[in-house]
Amino acid sequence: MEKQIKVHSLKETDDLAKQLSALITPHTLITLSGDLGAGKTTFTKSLGTYLGVKRNINSPTFTILKIYQGDMPFYHIDAYRLEGIEQELGFEEVFEDDGICMVEWPHYIEKQLPSERLEVSISRCEGEEERMFTFVSHGRKYDDMLEELV
Repeated sequence: MEKQIKVHSLKETDDLAKQLSALITPHTLITLSGDLGAGKTTFTKSLGTYLGVKRNINSPTFTILKIYQGDMPFYHIDAYRLEGIEQELGFEEVFEDDGICMVEWPHYIEKQLPSERLEVSISRCEGEEERMFTFVSHGRKYDDMLEELV
């Protein structure tokens, strides 16, 4: 299933994250794609806040994985620096955990990602803060989430 939602401001981006957070259950994997500056980390920050994360969420580019505690564990992976790396990186534990896992630049670790997940692609539009969010669900759980997302 696929759904596109256009937002016109940072407030609408935050509102979209809030709406998605209400649909998230334990053991959720969300991948985020988009050009540099598209808003992947901004969306992740908002989503994490609505999932109870109190610490400041920032891009884990240099550490690759950051773990935050909220209503449930919140894992934030930035795979940007993993391009071309073929070895196992130990993400299976994170993907199998009951927490929420957000993966930026997922195409760099595509072979390691579980098949069931929610793909989110963010692209810039005309206005400075306008973005098009494209959601693609893989698996019944994620189909159900998209059906509820307005």
